[in-house]
Amino acid sequence: MVILKSKREIEYIREAGKITAHALLLMKKLAKPGVTTGELDRRCEEYIRSCGAFPSCKGYYGFPATICASVNEEVVHGIPGHRKLRDGDIISVDLVVNKNGYHGDATLTIPVGHVDPKVMQLVTVTEECLQKGIEQAVTGNHLGDIGHAVQAYAESFGYGVVRDYVGHGIGTDMHEDPEVPNYGIPGHGDLLEEGLVIAIEPMITMGSEKVRQLKNGWTVVTRDKKPAAHFEHTVAITENGPEILTLP
Repeated sequence: MVILKSKREIEYIREAGKITAHALLLMKKLAKPGVTTGELDRRCEEYIRSCGAFPSCKGYYGFPATICASVNEEVVHGIPGHRKLRDGDIISVDLVVNKNGYHGDATLTIPVGHVDPKVMQLVTVTEECLQKGIEQAVTGNHLGDIGHAVQAYAESFGYGVVRDYVGHGIGTDMHEDPEVPNYGIPGHGDLLEEGLVIAIEPMITMGSEKVRQLKNGWTVVTRDKKPAAHFEHTVAITENGPEILTLP
């Protein structure tokens, strides 16, 4: 069931989203060669709790960490640990913050050191895909308009668009209806109404869109082992157009 949010609820989500955004900026600053993904996780949790908020992902269906830390061919749900970042890596940090019972969800793909220009193009295009999707998040449009905008732009560069994992509604639950695919047909899917709050999150691959889950039950990787990038914002549909709620 799709739950439309009041202006007051949107402000609560924005409060959580601001903490999410600042935490991701901290991750961007700290993600250097030699730093472990576990250290990033620890520092992120410390920051969130210092803001009087909580990491939504920690303990969610047993997930053991604050951030999802997905490196190179890892698409999403990577588990932080002892892995040291290396020069040339990219790391997607996916983070959800709970403040006063409302969630803010965002993701950055961060280059570590000197990254191959072809991989950097993937990162740049994926972030642009997110913007293309957000531009379609207006009243009267449909979810298919968002997905089509993301898909068309990514595929114009020859990239793959992951089908198995999609965006979602968000509010007092981290994952709410509706699902928000990164592919679609214009004019199809749920109607976008004022008060709808969704997480738009393109997951784009350098090669095939096919993915698989590792034996740890969480980490999702590309089947062809080529790099993937992931960007996300929590966005409210308003009478004045889309409002990004996960900005600093």
